[in-house]
Amino acid sequence: MLQPLSKTMAALAPGAVYLLLAAGIAAAIAFVMPDEVVTWAMFSVAGTLVITAAWLRLALAQDRRRRARQQETLANFIAHDAAPSFTTDPEGEIGYQNRAAVERFGSRGGQGLARTLAELFADPGAVLRRLQSKAEATGAAREDLVTRRGHLRLSVHRIGSGDFLWRLEDMAERAIGGRGAETISLPMLTVSNGGTILFMNEALRRLVGERVRSLDRIFTDLPLRSGEEHEIKGEDGPVTAVVAQLEGVGGRSEVYLLPIGAPRSAEEGANFEALPVAMLRLSAHGRVRAANRAARGLLGGIEPQTRLADLLEGLGRPVSDWVNDALAGRADGRPEVLRARRGDKEVFLQVTLSRIVENGRAGLLAVLSDATQLKTLEAQFVQSQKMQAIGQLAGGVAHDFNNLLTAISGHCDLLMLRHDKGDGDYADLDQISQNANRAAALVGQLLAFSRKQTLKPEILDLHDTLSDLTHLLNRLVGEKVVLSVKHESDSGRVRADKRQLEQVIMNLVVNARDAMPGGGEIRIETDAVHLAENRTRDRVAVPKGDYVAIKVTDTGTGIAADKLSKIFEPFFTTKRTGEGTGLGLSTAYGIVKQTGGYIFCDSVIGTGTSFTILLPAYAATEEADVSSAEDATAEARTAPRGPTTPSVMPKAEAAPRATKATPVMAGEATVLLVEDEPPVRAFAARALKLCGYTVLEAESAEEALELLEDADLQVDIFVTDVIMPGLDGPSWVSRALEARPGTRTVFMSGYAEEVFQNGTSPVPDSVFLPKPFSLSELTATVQDLLSR
Repeated sequence: MLQPLSKTMAALAPGAVYLLLAAGIAAAIAFVMPDEVVTWAMFSVAGTLVITAAWLRLALAQDRRRRARQQETLANFIAHDAAPSFTTDPEGEIGYQNRAAVERFGSRGGQGLARTLAELFADPGAVLRRLQSKAEATGAAREDLVTRRGHLRLSVHRIGSGDFLWRLEDMAERAIGGRGAETISLPMLTVSNGGTILFMNEALRRLVGERVRSLDRIFTDLPLRSGEEHEIKGEDGPVTAVVAQLEGVGGRSEVYLLPIGAPRSAEEGANFEALPVAMLRLSAHGRVRAANRAARGLLGGIEPQTRLADLLEGLGRPVSDWVNDALAGRADGRPEVLRARRGDKEVFLQVTLSRIVENGRAGLLAVLSDATQLKTLEAQFVQSQKMQAIGQLAGGVAHDFNNLLTAISGHCDLLMLRHDKGDGDYADLDQISQNANRAAALVGQLLAFSRKQTLKPEILDLHDTLSDLTHLLNRLVGEKVVLSVKHESDSGRVRADKRQLEQVIMNLVVNARDAMPGGGEIRIETDAVHLAENRTRDRVAVPKGDYVAIKVTDTGTGIAADKLSKIFEPFFTTKRTGEGTGLGLSTAYGIVKQTGGYIFCDSVIGTGTSFTILLPAYAATEEADVSSAEDATAEARTAPRGPTTPSVMPKAEAAPRATKATPVMAGEATVLLVEDEPPVRAFAARALKLCGYTVLEAESAEEALELLEDADLQVDIFVTDVIMPGLDGPSWVSRALEARPGTRTVFMSGYAEEVFQNGTSPVPDSVFLPKPFSLSELTATVQDLLSR
């Protein structure tokens, strides 16, 4: 327990001289002070500082002796190692070289290791930093390199408190079976990416009869397929062999040949064991006769006569059928990706079966290669495709379904106008309206997840936003749960949709509450975060920059590790049936991503869960860039609020601002209503006529432009759908404004797609009214725009 303290004191030892200086000053003060109590106190301080300085120097001396003993022990251990070895301090300065290092590089004591290795390969500093970082974290690291002298393995081990042991191993010295590729009995060769043979061992030269330069001089059936049989042009006639290909560095590959039909010698069996390609020899019944070292590394311990079906799974049919097909020649040598049956970790293997004959007995040779990374990439691709499909589905559902909901809720509003609250039918109509709103909210959640909703961004101070939200959150969590909110002194501002950001926080808090049925604590914390460099987490790359972090932490039951990767998927829930829709976290995910931020989850079973949101910090220098958006946001604050409140869109920067006409009141205005859905058009027309407007109807953009060709026709406002067959809303309105500048426009849509991307309107003097909308929202939006 004293060693860490001693190391700390040794690190502080260089400052002992300052302690002695301070002790001298304290003693001098003691001599001149008239007060006896102060004098003795200063003497005590001086004595304490002197003792502390002496203690620090003693610790430094002990640390130096310890390091010297450690270096001596290490030097004795690696002195006669055939591979060059070095020790370095954390800065990379060489402290010790063994004899092999001195013979190869000369004496380099006190020099940097990166400078020494510059003789072998380019940019050694980056390689050394990468390996040293891994060694600091895990204790050791290694990497295979292509150097000017061939293949090299560079390994590093952390020793002591901060030193490192480096070892350079030539790959030629690390040959199979420990005797070099020239001495093994298995034919092998090294081939470049272009098919040029770089090396043939003696066994292959004897088999072929000469040294050749290209693969087509050896094999009759190219290209090579690892794990399959190939015919070799032998000196004494064709020879059939199973090919095992091992991908190397620099585009090179090592190819090993296992001739079929010849009896195996003990030496060949030893080579099979040491072969770097994972292989299994199987009986005709699919039981393992032999497994080499590489195969055991992939599959774990393998008992003799173990069935292949007990080692692998996931074929979709009995493994025994696959074995029988391979023995009968019906498998066509096609590789299969299977999952290894081992409980410690998940391993996927690409397996190829080839029929062989050994000592007159038919059998199989299985060649295995690790496909875990390939399966991981495949899973990521499938996940990406699934999310894209859900996004497309959400857009299609929103466009069509919101039109239906607009017609349902709109005509329901018309009916409710003809019934008093005391009427017996009024309660039924109110239920229809409420359920239509619930359906609209469900579609809105899907749009949020797929990041296809129209946001209304504004500059937010999280202190104010959370202060406004705290009262509602306290009501949500109930009496059993304690809610606390903590802010750093200056966590910064963000540019986001306030209502959507509040929705994210509420979803996270509600989930945290549900995870603590017996009560607990929920903490909401905000902080400013600066990333000096790009970071990668959960397969997401977060670019460097300034962020504002929002962390929601609970003390609940936690989330299992195997479910963490699925929690943001729509309709995935760990709650019981009927208790959750599975859209809360997916909605939060979509809103955060569309805002330009990131959301991560950390959870421990039985301890709790923490969600961290990173939103780009808003800088004061961005004022000019978003001034138009802030103007529009200010206008939006004056509009009615609610789940389907119309959002005022920012003015289009590229369009010239037309002179506004004199405000027009209800009953005096003419409205051109363009909507391709007859039920929605019928409801909107009746709603506007009830307010006294003159309504002209058109079922397409082309029909609307034909009506506007009449120069005597006075139109005060356009109310148009966004997505229609033929010309869309912004396109026809832009044409109409060329002849009728200053005409105001209300765009309606249940799914605005890319037309209102980034919260900007394609035309000036326009507002956006999301579907479904109520009768009062439609009329209020039109009236508000006309009165400006």
